[in-house]
Amino acid sequence: MSEKLAKEALEQLFTKARTHNGWREEEVPDALLREAVDIAKWAPTSANSSPMRVLFLRSRQAKQRLAPALMPGNLEKTMAAPAVAIVAYDLNFYEHLPRLYPATDARAWFVGNEALIAETAFRNGTLQGAYLLLALRAMGLDCGPMSGFDKAMVDAEFFPEGTVKSNFLINIGYGDATKVYPRGPRFAFEEIARIL
Repeated sequence: MSEKLAKEALEQLFTKARTHNGWREEEVPDALLREAVDIAKWAPTSANSSPMRVLFLRSRQAKQRLAPALMPGNLEKTMAAPAVAIVAYDLNFYEHLPRLYPATDARAWFVGNEALIAETAFRNGTLQGAYLLLALRAMGLDCGPMSGFDKAMVDAEFFPEGTVKSNFLINIGYGDATKVYPRGPRFAFEEIARIL
């Protein structure tokens, strides 16, 4: 049986973690990005589908390719981030199921069912993106997840083959606490949950 995480770990992952908009000029080691992906990949997806694909933009040139697709309010903070993850999902994920889920012929569930492919890829790719965000925080990194970009432009620029689709972005680095917005309120348990 697992034990409850220490308060400090829960604070780092959830209660004291913030969405960052400004960054200290401190490089993010590639090793931490790799470790975060290697941790996040173990979290559950349906039939171990694992559709998430991630492109980390590190160089100024790579981020400049992203710039035209960003909403104006997201441009400066994204260009300043030491790393930017394009979290995407692969619509061909099911082709890997014979290796990832050998217990049954799960690939057959998806062949020719475009609606199920799209729904499964998006849902599980989104789950994996959230796992990645928590893994990045677990590495001691700050994150600024966001929408606010033109997905079609990003897909054309970075995933021109057409089977990988962008979902959301995560700016990654060591945050500048002076640029964090005041903490927004959250719902009480009773407003969003019930125990039956």
